Amino acid sequence: MKKTILFLSPTILALVAGLHGDPADPSKVDSDYAIQGEYSGTVKGEEGDFKLGCQVVAMGNGNFMARGYVGGLPGDGWNLSKEETVIASIRENRSTVFENDKRRAILKEGAMEIQTLDGNKIGSLERILRKSPTLGAKPPRGAVVLFEGASTKNFKPGRMTEDHLLMEGAKSIKLFGDHRLHVEFRLPYKPTARGQGRGNSGLYLQGRYEVQMLDSFGLEGKSNECGGVYGIAPPRENMCFPPLTWQTYDVDFRSARFEDGKKTKNAFMTVRHNGVVVHDQLNLPKRTTASPLKEGPEPGFVYLQNHGNPVRYRNIWVLPLSK
Repeated sequence: MKKTILFLSPTILALVAGLHGDPADPSKVDSDYAIQGEYSGTVKGEEGDFKLGCQVVAMGNGNFMARGYVGGLPGDGWNLSKEETVIASIRENRSTVFENDKRRAILKEGAMEIQTLDGNKIGSLERILRKSPTLGAKPPRGAVVLFEGASTKNFKPGRMTEDHLLMEGAKSIKLFGDHRLHVEFRLPYKPTARGQGRGNSGLYLQGRYEVQMLDSFGLEGKSNECGGVYGIAPPRENMCFPPLTWQTYDVDFRSARFEDGKKTKNAFMTVRHNGVVVHDQLNLPKRTTASPLKEGPEPGFVYLQNHGNPVRYRNIWVLPLSK
């Protein structure tokens, strides 16, 4: 996975922090937002040094959950081993300490020191910000540009924020059969929410098959979490970035085939989440239960679900594909 990594100072992030704010506005976050994020570095092990990634998730009111990844972060070397989560909260000295039966991690000022349980330092991780390699992808020749920030004329209904971002609940006027789709989305920051209340939306291909959008940063990666095809398959890896980070879906979609009113072949799709393939030619035996359209031979619309959460979208284009 080709990626851009920026090292951030939580002090700078904290300058824009507030106790309360708009969950869709990156300039109105709380102070926990400066701690939440991805960390990466090297740790000493029994068989030599190894790369370790860690995702720290804000759970509200100074509480956090951390998940470690041996080999690196998802999409960046993780060996797919099962990792347990660890809970911690901010201490009086402004440090956050995570501990399991193997090691201890002390997080303070944008760096995470990894120790043995008897206090010996064995490594350190730094806070990073990853960017999708397809962020800002330009529409290829023949593509239909659905939203570029100037108008919502290609959606009905279509609503746009003052800073020219498309809002949830948009259905494309144009209909599509086989196609390739690119969309960039930003999930809200709702640290005290849980489950499906944590920034929920969804990308519906043809108004029938949903690729879930949800703040699933640091979670297990289920079919009803970000990157999952709702009710059908979980993503190969949970590639969800932290909330208020721009993310991408790039989808190659093939319609179901019908003859004489009967389905002869299921639809299928390949999904790249932040540049990583999380579904490869996934067979779609059924439509999503709550989808606006039933399965059929007719083309369908692109639908960005309104589930009561302020999810934002930009740079949306569709390239029709020949059968």
